[in-house]
Amino acid sequence: QVQLIESGGGLVQAGGSLRLSCAGSGRAFSRYTIGWFRQAPGKEREFVAAISWSDSITDATDSVKDRFTISRDKSKNTVYLQMNSLSPEDTAVYCCAAAPGFPLRLPTSYNYWGQGTQVTVSS
Repeated sequence: QVQLIESGGGLVQAGGSLRLSCAGSGRAFSRYTIGWFRQAPGKEREFVAAISWSDSITDATDSVKDRFTISRDKSKNTVYLQMNSLSPEDTAVYCCAAAPGFPLRLPTSYNYWGQGTQVTVSS
């Protein structure tokens, strides 16, 4: 069993930065790939970025790969999503999720989900 809790969301102006945290608990947390997804009102859930359990593989969708960075601090059981140069199009609820395999983009590949944190970018 893995529990995930997101934090770090908020309101920021366009061009600003936020760092989201995904704190995990459970013995197996460090063995899971962790992914970030987002969902804007009226839109489908969208893959953002993921990091493998070994930290050797990362993946990010094209719209964020030059602006967002995913990283993991195993000593703190936490995965971070550093988001820079934010735009109003990044406004969404951001959720982290855990999957037993390599970084994957399909939400159905993930077994455990957090509740999400709201990110709002004003123009």
